[in-house]
Amino acid sequence: MSIPEKIQREVASLRKAIERHNKLYHSLDNPEIPDADYDSLVDRLQGLEREYALVSDSSPSRSVGFAPLTKFSEVQHQVPMLSLDKVFEEDGLRNFTKRISKLLGTEDLINFSCEPKVDGIAVSLLYEDGELKRASTRGDGKSGEDITHNILEMSCIPKTIELKKIKTQFEVRGEIFLSKLNFNEINNKARKEGQKVFVNPRNTAAGAIRQLDPTKSAKIPLEMFCYGIGVIEGITLPESLGEIFLVLKELGFPVNKDIRASSGVEGCLDFCSELYSKRDLLDYEIDGAVIKVDSLLSQSLIGQNIKAPRWAIAYKFPAEEKITKVLDVEFQVGRTGTITPVARLVPVFVGGVTVSNTTLHNMDEIERLGLGIGDRIIVRRAGDVIPKVVKVLKSDQKQSIRPIIAPKYCPVCMSPIEKDGAVLLRCTGGSSCSAQRKEMLKHFVSRSALDIEGLGDKLIEQLIDEDLVKDAADIFSLDVSVLVGMDRLGKKSSENLLSAIKQSQETTLAKFLYALGIREVGEATALSLANRYPNIEDLVLATTEELTTIEDIGPTVSSKIKSFFSSKTNVDLIRRLREAGVRWSAPSAINNTNLSGKSFVLTGTLESLSRREAKDRLLELGAKVSANVSKNTDFVVSGPGSGSKLSKAVEYGIKVLDEQEFLALLP
Repeated sequence: MSIPEKIQREVASLRKAIERHNKLYHSLDNPEIPDADYDSLVDRLQGLEREYALVSDSSPSRSVGFAPLTKFSEVQHQVPMLSLDKVFEEDGLRNFTKRISKLLGTEDLINFSCEPKVDGIAVSLLYEDGELKRASTRGDGKSGEDITHNILEMSCIPKTIELKKIKTQFEVRGEIFLSKLNFNEINNKARKEGQKVFVNPRNTAAGAIRQLDPTKSAKIPLEMFCYGIGVIEGITLPESLGEIFLVLKELGFPVNKDIRASSGVEGCLDFCSELYSKRDLLDYEIDGAVIKVDSLLSQSLIGQNIKAPRWAIAYKFPAEEKITKVLDVEFQVGRTGTITPVARLVPVFVGGVTVSNTTLHNMDEIERLGLGIGDRIIVRRAGDVIPKVVKVLKSDQKQSIRPIIAPKYCPVCMSPIEKDGAVLLRCTGGSSCSAQRKEMLKHFVSRSALDIEGLGDKLIEQLIDEDLVKDAADIFSLDVSVLVGMDRLGKKSSENLLSAIKQSQETTLAKFLYALGIREVGEATALSLANRYPNIEDLVLATTEELTTIEDIGPTVSSKIKSFFSSKTNVDLIRRLREAGVRWSAPSAINNTNLSGKSFVLTGTLESLSRREAKDRLLELGAKVSANVSKNTDFVVSGPGSGSKLSKAVEYGIKVLDEQEFLALLP
């Protein structure tokens, strides 16, 4: 067959690109493109190689990983550590199961072992006579890197195992990973200390496991899930994966609790659908599911090709990372005047939605990324998480990239911008800045504040733009004649809104203080202030020294509170709000002192009350409510639909309460 020159050039280009990306991902832990884009390159190459009979054992389409780095001792795998073939749609999985049935010559339902495809680093653990002798990475599948010194620092991996026979070899294979929670804690600490932050959990784990100094590796709390076995000598094991996983658990190896036995393709599809629905609830990164024939005898009959076993397949989920381009950067003004750069992007579908913009947080983040207008970037979105720029891709056309320059004046009110702390920029316009007034008002009417239903963002913006409302007090002087002229507001909806405004006048001091939008004062701090100063006039006159005697209020927060109440404009606003009818009863005394100071995390669905109501009850009782589980958490309240937070609670040995146990604690 005569192969067109164009095709030959494309194949050569694809092979070169894939080899480069293999090295970046597997050896250097510095990928430049998302997994989905890499998979597209491989699929294209494999398609061309099949169509034009260009298949070659030397092609990267038939290779696994990349050669080990020379800084580590090389380890030869007695049994190759293969990769997995991939499918991306339901039809691909159906074709896989049909092919298995054909190879086994049966029409009976086949039993499969289904597991999450953890986004980590594949490793091999070799035990001789029950003692861990060597640990290695997958490398190129034939040989990997000796990482025994780092594996020995991982507490979750047994160093010895109970084997009944001597002269044994037992190889366990698994995936090393870093949990989302630990990854976020590491990066938060790095930001506070002005250190470099990590891109993603996988790269962080890969970097840690490849440290030459094991003390550095030990600083990263790595974990592992076992997914199979390699060389076995002198040991008799069960004949199915499901039973082998039970043996591994009994020997002390960590096995993913989400592994499930399924029968036939429909069972596999059900597993994949369920796993995808709870993907964001898991405390570790996954990019799909792995479907394996459960019977070891069947596996041996089915066999393997040069790259992957024929008895297993990776079912890849929709990509959470995509490549796009920065069209422009705008600077937005927040409630407290904080200036935030926002990137406008070429729209891209990622994580289930079309993303056209993303926050860049601050100028330091822009500098860290090396980002300019016109740059190609990798953007990531997982579940409901705000889209994030993961990486800037190298460009050969840097002359066309425009630098992002911090503004000197507010883009809305033209007031001077000043630096607040190490990284923040802030508009000095205060209430004279319409952007700040809009955000202040949105905060004031929010659910956790005065909770005025029907007064949405668009209406607030219109009221301020048309100079009908200047601050929160003006809300209470609105009438039907004004509202009925607003967009999408008729007489009935205007009357309903006025009713909601009137209803909001009866509130609590804690909600009122929170609604004022004092910097650094969240719901818990507002409640502490209300309990300490039930008379707001006393709070207005309180000194910073007095404020710092309140639990959890330090010098920074106390200075922000004092600064707020030192402003004549703010004191006048409070007066006008009270004259407009905003009122509250004296804070009720905290009767249940057993909960005072205790830290709670709420997860899942509660039936008797909403999460919002549960949080309010706890705050009223002097408890603290956090969004994330940590070692300092006292209780986790768990309802149906609990995910990674529940798993983390179990891991840390934290007391878990069901709804009835939680309600029993409340007075």
